[in-house]
This record gives sequence, structure tokens and C-alpha cells, in this order.
Amino acid sequence: MNLLSYTCPCVSWIAKFGFAIAALTPTWNAWAQGVEVPTRVFLNGAPAPVYFNDGDTFRVLAGRFAGMRARLAGFNTLESYGSVHQWGSWTLKEMYHLAKLGTHNARRGVWKCRSKDFEKDGYGRVLWWCKDLAVDQVRRGLAHAMTVTLAPADPDLLAAQADAIRARRGMWAHGVPEYVLTSLHSTAEGGSGPTYNRLVSTRNGHSAKWVHRDAYPVCKKVCRPERMVDESAVDRALEDLRADPTLAEIVHTVPSSELRSAIADFARLGFVSGLAGPGLPKLIHRLEGFEDNGAFGRPRQKEGSCGIYVPFEKRYNEGRAPCLD
Repeated sequence: MNLLSYTCPCVSWIAKFGFAIAALTPTWNAWAQGVEVPTRVFLNGAPAPVYFNDGDTFRVLAGRFAGMRARLAGFNTLESYGSVHQWGSWTLKEMYHLAKLGTHNARRGVWKCRSKDFEKDGYGRVLWWCKDLAVDQVRRGLAHAMTVTLAPADPDLLAAQADAIRARRGMWAHGVPEYVLTSLHSTAEGGSGPTYNRLVSTRNGHSAKWVHRDAYPVCKKVCRPERMVDESAVDRALEDLRADPTLAEIVHTVPSSELRSAIADFARLGFVSGLAGPGLPKLIHRLEGFEDNGAFGRPRQKEGSCGIYVPFEKRYNEGRAPCLD
């Protein structure tokens, strides 16, 4: 899709991003021609040219870390390889446009990034913490706060996200799901066991792994309904579980914030992830009891976040899936 000629129905809110779209035109033209326009980033204090593949990843072009692939920690931008995200009243193409804006916002700045131990993610990319970029992307509504565990996201990122949601900036302009469906996996990708889809809470940024055994066809639309649950019900369940001596082996070894995230996941999504140990079956049994007794309220459901499944080998070049055009 030609970004320069695409007429987005969301033009009225683009100005809220805080930068002039016209100023990005030279970068867009270069990107459209396949030119890797470098962005200056300070890596552990040393300046280096990098190329942003999207709004939360880059490749180092020169210097000490030349060739390194980086994944930026603490936040997540929408996938920019095609129209694959949807929630609220957004269309797939509108959210694709938002993803591209996140990429170009990253490319336009000068950012400071740090990596203490050069830890890598599951795809072999080095994790870097670029707080100034993370806050900027999240505040503009071009990204959401995220961790890959039950732990809450960075407080400054959550504050920036709350500000963006209040102002209905970027991805929050047409609705706020309880969870953002960030990635889809299919058992057709290989392996003998189950796989998972990642859901990220918009309340505190923690991740929930939706474990499943589904083999999705290419371009399958996958959605996760959400149950409407009051926050006070989650708090009451947390108090009851922590007061139960028979659950001490699990509830007292998990930080309250993470245990609360697990309870909220069960109440809203119907499953628990991120916890382990011999006490887990008993914990789930108690949560099921809360649900049966109506402690989480009426089981009303609303439409949540959706994603289009496209395996990696169908995302780029000549083999692109037709739904990405």
C-alpha cells in the first residue's frame, strides 16, 4: 500500500500525535524506494546508526554492535508487515496505517538505549531498554506498554498509556480492549504439543498466554472475547486467596501484583497462565468456585482484540499472503 496516497478515515486524529506528517514525507519516500534510512541511537552511551524495521525493533548498521538485531523492551507496536490487527470500530487498514506511523515515529528521533547483560528474546534479538522512545511511542498511542510475564509494565509507560487512552490518541481512538492480541501461533507451524497466542493487558501491561491446539489456515481471523469484570471483584478474590492457608505454597511465593494479574486473566479470559507449582490446580479450583458462585459478576462478554494469522514465511516478498495487500 502506498502510504502517501492512502486516504485514512482517521485523518482527524492524526494531528494528535504531536508531529507534522508533512515533515515525514522525505523519510516515507525513501522507505518506499527501499532505502534503509539510518536513525541515530546511543547504545550504552555510544552513538550508532540503526535501521528501524518497525516501531520496536532495529538493526545496527555500523560500529561496535554492527549487524546486531534488537528488540526494544517494555512496549509493543502494532505489526507493520500487513493489515493484521483489529478492535473496536477500527478497520484492518486503519490499524495498519497506525503501525506504519509507529515505525516512522521511531525513525525520526534520536534515542538513548541501554542493555546491561545483552539478554536475547526467543528470536535471538538482543533486548534493549530505550525509555525515551518507549514513552514517546506509548504517549502518542502508537504503542502499548508490555511485559512478557505477569509483572506490570514500567510505571512511567503505564502513566503515558493512561494519558493516551484519556485523550483517545492513536490506537485508542475507537475503543480500548481489555487485552491486545499481539501475536498468533498455529500448531501447523510444527511441534507435537500445544502452542499459544499472546494477549497483553491494557490495564497494567502484563502478558497472558492463551494456550491452544488450533491449526489456523493462512489469513484466519482470530478473536478473543472478554468477560466484563469489575476491578473490585478481582481485589476481593485476591484477598480471599491470600487469606487461605491451604494455598500458602503458591500465593505467598508470588508477588501480589502478579497474583492479581493471574486472577484478572481468569476472570476476564477464563484461564490462568504464568504460574506454576504443585499448588496451581488447587488455586484454579478456587477460582472456578468464585466463578460458579457469581463472585466475578454476571458472565457478560464483549468483543475483544482480533488478529489475522499469517505465518512468517507468508509475510514478505513474493510469497506474501493475499490478505496482507
